[in-house]
Amino acid sequence: MTRAFVFPGQGSQAVGMGRDLAGAFEIARHTFQEVDEALQQNLSRLMFEGPESDLTLTENAQPALMAVSIAVLRVLQQEGGIEIHKAASFVAGHSLGEYSALAAAGTFSLPDTARLLKLRGQAMQKAVPVGEGAMAALLGLDLAVAQEVAAEAAEGEICSAANDNAPGQVVVSGHRAAVERAIALAPSRGGKRGILLPVSAPFHCELMAPAAEAMAKALANVDLRSPLVPVVANVTAQAVVAPDEIRRLLVEQVTGLVRWRECVLFMKEQGVDSLVELGSGKVLSGLAKRIDKEVSGQSIQGPADIEAFLKTL
Repeated sequence: MTRAFVFPGQGSQAVGMGRDLAGAFEIARHTFQEVDEALQQNLSRLMFEGPESDLTLTENAQPALMAVSIAVLRVLQQEGGIEIHKAASFVAGHSLGEYSALAAAGTFSLPDTARLLKLRGQAMQKAVPVGEGAMAALLGLDLAVAQEVAAEAAEGEICSAANDNAPGQVVVSGHRAAVERAIALAPSRGGKRGILLPVSAPFHCELMAPAAEAMAKALANVDLRSPLVPVVANVTAQAVVAPDEIRRLLVEQVTGLVRWRECVLFMKEQGVDSLVELGSGKVLSGLAKRIDKEVSGQSIQGPADIEAFLKTL
């Protein structure tokens, strides 16, 4: 079996995430404390106890999801002696999950990753006033048709494909009115339906340009090391190892299309047949089979998952 470790994106957060890990493993508690100290915020209490309304704020959800992913990895390393460059051929993450992947591969330190994601969340939220932007999942449409629908719906506003998650599941992002027009258009192009997503800003479209500028400045001042294992980048769906290229692609990622379907297919072409999702939720492991029936997906969130996974090694 050739595996890749993958890391979830926004929407996978849930109150209580990481609590069982912290209860069972000291290394997980230390990981959450390290993130709390880096942010000068009791983020772990928010993760464990809520309220959900605060946890789902972009500036909290992004570092919180990363913290749980890295805690899971560190427990695997300590309990199972796993070395990431031997256990996985690639790492990849969905949107903010790309930062988790880079932290897992040693490109960023944990404190730097937490601070970058806090800033990324704040910058994304600030880029567009609440209510002006929206995102919607266009179900039943593949990327090319979804892009045509978005272009027609734009009518001089911004509307573009933001996430190509799986066959028949493309998310569009942009001005609210344009996104609503895309939802209305989708059935006439063969789509099943369009669903507005409960997000606070229109991620991965040109409206995020101010956030991209903020991340370019922040990333210029952070130390990047070559990853221990190749990282499959969201915006190219190709493996990347050069720190300067990683930095550039992370800036592009703020406004660019998350090519997740293509990322998985790229890893499959390189021989990967197992995606192991580290962290909260089961979104990416669930998408694996929809993208390619020969790729299996597995989610590792809590102590029982860790125990079961280590028995397979």
